[in-house]
Amino acid sequence: MTTAASATIPYKVPKRRHPVLLFMTQQSVGAAGLVFIVLMAFCAVFAPLVSPYDPLTVDYGAMLERPSAVHWLGTDSFGRDVLSRIIYGSRTALAIGFIASFIGCTAGAVVGVVSAYFGGKTDLVIQGFMDVLLSFPIIVLAITVVAVLGNNVVLGIDVNLIIAIAIPMLPRVARVVRASALAIREMPYVDAARAAGYSHTRIIFRHIVPNVVAPYLIMLTAFVAQAILAEASLSFLGLGVTEPTPSWGLMLSGAAADFYQQAPWMIVFPGIAISLGVFAFNLFGDSLRDWLDPKIKL
Repeated sequence: MTTAASATIPYKVPKRRHPVLLFMTQQSVGAAGLVFIVLMAFCAVFAPLVSPYDPLTVDYGAMLERPSAVHWLGTDSFGRDVLSRIIYGSRTALAIGFIASFIGCTAGAVVGVVSAYFGGKTDLVIQGFMDVLLSFPIIVLAITVVAVLGNNVVLGIDVNLIIAIAIPMLPRVARVVRASALAIREMPYVDAARAAGYSHTRIIFRHIVPNVVAPYLIMLTAFVAQAILAEASLSFLGLGVTEPTPSWGLMLSGAAADFYQQAPWMIVFPGIAISLGVFAFNLFGDSLRDWLDPKIKL
């Protein structure tokens, strides 16, 4: 006779879903942004295979052609295919966007953690300098840095342009990371680590840094959109990418401004590309923030 004590209750361990699939199902809006970002990255990496024409080829016989089956998005004042230049322009946007965002957010995270952990005069001096940087509008500060540093092209990328875009990000990331690190610094396990005689380096990298990764990743994603917009703005003003390199912002300036009535597609389609790229990263960043925030999950 089987007793209740000896009876076994079947239990099936639930399968753990992949984090990407979990994000896609829980954050449908962010998933749409992620899909567009992946599409942009695909076009940037495989631009020679995707684009129908060479973006640098000049064809005076096809100047200012309307969108057609031959040139889907028309041509510019030099007969260059607009679609091909937009596809190659995604390389410039993503390269500068990701590199500038990584440099600015990483530097800001380091400054924020150091400021929060050591506190006192160190925190006072650092935050005073951050306040000075925050007092300047982002685009004004970027223009100033570009004007002072000039151009320094390495492997087809203007290093000084990246620095100019990254610097305005630094104080904003530092403020957010500092706020998170201040709360973690007062936790009992950090006090226990200090009492045990662990070094500052060990405490920072073992206890502080892992707990500020979430806000860092959120800021990193969100500032890619800002970097893309800043690069387009600087290129439009003639302080960013220069001809003949394809750039979305550069496509809006120069001859495009002269022919906006005769050939509006020269402005409309690059403008749509900038808007969709920035919108996709903003959607993904907001959804990532909601997904990683434990308060919202509860």
